[in-house]
Amino acid sequence: MKSSISNEEFYAGLQHLPKPQYPFPDFIHPDFQQQRQEYYDWIDREYTFHSQEAREKHKKHNLTDIAARGCPFLKTIDELRPLANYAANGAMMDDYLDRCTQEEMNEINSCIMALLTGEDLNEPTDNGLFHQFWILRQNALNCEMPEHLYKKFVRSIRNVLQGYADEKVYYRSNKIPSFAVFSLIRNETSGVHPFCWYVAMQKNYRNLPNEVLEHPHILRLHMLCSLMIGIHNDIISLPKELSREEDTMNLVKVLQQEHNISIHDAYMMALDIHDNYLNEFLVLHKNLPQFGKWQEMAYDYVQDLGIMVAGVYAWHTNDTTRYVNGGYVEGEYISNEKSK
Repeated sequence: MKSSISNEEFYAGLQHLPKPQYPFPDFIHPDFQQQRQEYYDWIDREYTFHSQEAREKHKKHNLTDIAARGCPFLKTIDELRPLANYAANGAMMDDYLDRCTQEEMNEINSCIMALLTGEDLNEPTDNGLFHQFWILRQNALNCEMPEHLYKKFVRSIRNVLQGYADEKVYYRSNKIPSFAVFSLIRNETSGVHPFCWYVAMQKNYRNLPNEVLEHPHILRLHMLCSLMIGIHNDIISLPKELSREEDTMNLVKVLQQEHNISIHDAYMMALDIHDNYLNEFLVLHKNLPQFGKWQEMAYDYVQDLGIMVAGVYAWHTNDTTRYVNGGYVEGEYISNEKSK
């Protein structure tokens, strides 16, 4: 990426193209300001391995707002903290480790999962991303997150981390994957499946049995949430990723290569794919399986999955600092392996 480019070069006319739209209301958790302040404190205390420039940029991104908008109906800030930690720490970690190898990412993932599952109960002695994942587990225990939901939440985080590792192969080789491979990886790296399980922490959804939460119909709705958010993230981040050749994991770039079409046409194709997923979500919401006494609650849970998707998009559209020209945090991790 050039050290400095003009806004005209950066946006390349993309800012005037149509954007995703959602038929769901927009909310934000009432404690989002307090959660922001805690996030600023995390960065100052835990992220001293980042440069000062990176830390200040991350503060402007207000990454905990993703959780506050995605799950606005959590009863207390205690319940918000684990999700806010996952959203913010996960995004900052992804930025920092942008150019590590797949092998290095797998090693890091193993340490994180040991902390989240309780296999490793020892508090990390140094500050940083490992300590934050240890704190995430303590926060989940503190807010009395039901064990069955916590296990689903952690299992889905494992898959997100695996997706991060798998995409490193394409970043480091500067290779754009096929649409089929990309879709599989992006379904995880959008980071949405943990959010889908955490939506069940709201209202009385934690009472929904596994026959509902793990029904194939509901799991398909989870996947649609993940794919929609992955696509709208790719659309919003496209100017940044077009200005960095090695940012190959973007749906628009994938479609451009696969169909040998212009960026404009690939963008519109990506938006069509997104809208088809949205239409499928709405049809499946209206036509849930028969869940007996859980029918109304299951319907409301899916409605709040839609609010979660719209909430994450609202963070993207309200943010004016992360994906703008010069706003992105460059990866600062120094790999032990030379670039291949």
